[in-house]
Amino acid sequence: MREGRRPFRTQVEPKLVGTDAHRRGVERLLASYRAIPADATVRLAKKTSNLFRARAGNDAPGLDVSGLTGVISVDTRARTADVQGMCSYEDLVDATLAFGLAPTVVPQLKTITLGGAVTGLGIESTSFRNGLPHEAVLEIDVLTGSGEILTATPEGEHADLFWGFPNSYGTLGYSTRLRIQLEPVRRHVALRHLRFDSLEDLQAEMDRIVTAREYRGEQVDYLDGVVFTATESYLTLGRQTDESGPVSDYTGSQIYYRSIQHESVNHPKTDLLTTRDYLWRWDTDWFWCSRAFGAQNPKVRRLWPKPLLRSSFYWKLIALDHKYDVADRIEARKGNPPRERVVQDVEVPIERTADFLHWFLTEIPIEPLWLCPLRLREPAPAGASSQRPWPLYPLEPKRTYVNVGFWSSVPSPPETPEGAANRLIEDKVNDFDGHKSLYSDSYYSREDFERLYYGGDRYTELRQKYDPKSRLLDLFSKAVQRR
Repeated sequence: MREGRRPFRTQVEPKLVGTDAHRRGVERLLASYRAIPADATVRLAKKTSNLFRARAGNDAPGLDVSGLTGVISVDTRARTADVQGMCSYEDLVDATLAFGLAPTVVPQLKTITLGGAVTGLGIESTSFRNGLPHEAVLEIDVLTGSGEILTATPEGEHADLFWGFPNSYGTLGYSTRLRIQLEPVRRHVALRHLRFDSLEDLQAEMDRIVTAREYRGEQVDYLDGVVFTATESYLTLGRQTDESGPVSDYTGSQIYYRSIQHESVNHPKTDLLTTRDYLWRWDTDWFWCSRAFGAQNPKVRRLWPKPLLRSSFYWKLIALDHKYDVADRIEARKGNPPRERVVQDVEVPIERTADFLHWFLTEIPIEPLWLCPLRLREPAPAGASSQRPWPLYPLEPKRTYVNVGFWSSVPSPPETPEGAANRLIEDKVNDFDGHKSLYSDSYYSREDFERLYYGGDRYTELRQKYDPKSRLLDLFSKAVQRR
């Protein structure tokens, strides 16, 4: 951020719940924990989820987190916020933008919660300079499987829980409060969409920008990309600015990912968005997934209520599809086989990105693909291991990775083994020295899963220490597709 310029502050009064409401929410949570039978698995009493993997039914009572959905306070001097674990990023962003501040990384969908992004993995176009959401956490209150709420910090008594919490997906406990770092932002984000006709050229330019954090003399604050084909791909460069001018609106009839496309590899296409609209540019169409619901058909879109052009509504449609097999029934009427859901985010080292993309585009009939470079933050927080500080998702410090996101389905004829495409991708990601996020279907053997995600003995040690009676599901049971 350039020095000497003060960040803007909106005129909207921020919604802060305060410490008293937070205390009541914690008391309600603890009361619900005590009401769960001693032989029952402790789980959240939530009807919705941002996870794509199947969840086993459970009629036992769950944890009441209804009082833990807001922002407690914002410290503008320290640029920090105390946030409840089930606060959505939409509410968090609205509260912090009122002070001209934003979380260091804002995942793409409004309904993702801060606690979910920290215990899982969130990523966005600031990740090439800010890393992942958990790297902005200063301290965290965790309800463990044993029913205690413990405060974990990088160097405190429960530092092992602090470092082991990311990528544990609620199997080490649930966050009730997180203190996170914020960063100042400007009113607008100026965009440049660079077109490439070679994936190798895209990879080289992305690597250069990640290192230099500039492009042709202009600062780059945000960086991501989209691959349509092997000969049509884009990097989008964002720069924070207070410059005025006409701004685009992709919350209605216009579709953001289509706005990226243009013909010239020599002349970038430019755009300007408000900061809030930039942060949620992918949410209106859930990247490009709204096309599966017909919402990108101009005739349908004109009739689609604007408040329902958002990811939270598409989740409801997906839930109906899962319950009634709507999509497969439609395919059957057309004489087509069922389809395998392939909804994944994977990370591969940047130097292997073009090779992985060529393989994927040849073997898996899905497009477009989202690209998002990331590096662990430097310097790492005090207390971090110099090797791989976050043991359950061991990215290497000082190494650039590229997240490749793909969210669709592929034909699955009757003779095809269950999860064939997903299994093939898992194997190939390992071949490319990459990692796969665990929010969706996984098919690893227990041996392979523990090797990849247990951090040696670290996860087992944390489970024994913080959930000695195994009240919570273990990570393998929770993350791997159960058959």
